[in-house]
Amino acid sequence: MYSSTDPRAALPTATATRSDEPIAALETYELLTLPPAEVSERGSRTWFVRGQNFVLAFTRAVAGDALRRSQQHEYVIVAPQDGQIVAIEHGGAGQASLRDSGVAIVPGGDSTVTLDVDADVVRLFDVRADDLLPLCHNADSYREPHPRVAPLVPWPDPVDGQRIRTYRNADHPIDPSRFGRIFRSSAFMVNFGDPKDGPRNPDRLSPHHHDDFEQCSLTVAGDYVHHVRTPWTSKRSQWRPDEHAEVASPAVAIIPPPTEHTSQALGEGRHQLIDIFSPPRADFSAKPGWVRNADEYPAPTEMVTTGA
Repeated sequence: MYSSTDPRAALPTATATRSDEPIAALETYELLTLPPAEVSERGSRTWFVRGQNFVLAFTRAVAGDALRRSQQHEYVIVAPQDGQIVAIEHGGAGQASLRDSGVAIVPGGDSTVTLDVDADVVRLFDVRADDLLPLCHNADSYREPHPRVAPLVPWPDPVDGQRIRTYRNADHPIDPSRFGRIFRSSAFMVNFGDPKDGPRNPDRLSPHHHDDFEQCSLTVAGDYVHHVRTPWTSKRSQWRPDEHAEVASPAVAIIPPPTEHTSQALGEGRHQLIDIFSPPRADFSAKPGWVRNADEYPAPTEMVTTGA
């Protein structure tokens, strides 16, 4: 349920499918409390967490350290804070850079990501990057597919071909008629929530659910609590008590369908949350102007023709 001033109030209302298939549990990871999966010779540390259709790589990077990747499919870079330049070099697509917070999309092939100062950077790989799956802190959670999550079916390629694309948040000012700042690739949707100072009003939360896709909530500034309620099935053995998981940034929450959920900022100071979905969301994509690069990454033909 959204307040009348929330842009999401006009979205179609999802209805949880009645099923006895097991519902996955909420997973939360305060990254700096965990051992990194990779530490480079220069000291950059990387943690990996996965969902059904994706891998999130969070790197606390050392200036000048090269993060190299060679793969067939495009991937997404998220720069969560201001104050750095992310330089991208690609074997076939040349060079590009992203200054301050925002999103970059890198084509398949050989690529290198380098930061000019010590800073955090996030890379998002879809599940076809199977060499990364064993590195994930929660790899055991997905040894069997989660039956409630729809598999990844990539959306169409960009209309003007593959190249490095960069999107600075500063070029897309906050607009109260939109929900955050949303960018998509063929396999991902990234939504930078509007940064806030201070705690969220506990009487202005937005509990909601998704029928068949996970929500990955990456908190990069401030403390949060993720409130999650698991609906009952006919099997008492599947029931769970409500969860109120408090996390300190940086942290990752994997919120499974069709749980009811909402996130609440706690305490004073700056708060920033980034939501990640794979594949992109049809409901957000159907809202004119919400997806800032929709002219480059088209929606599937069947979604356009049905008005979904």
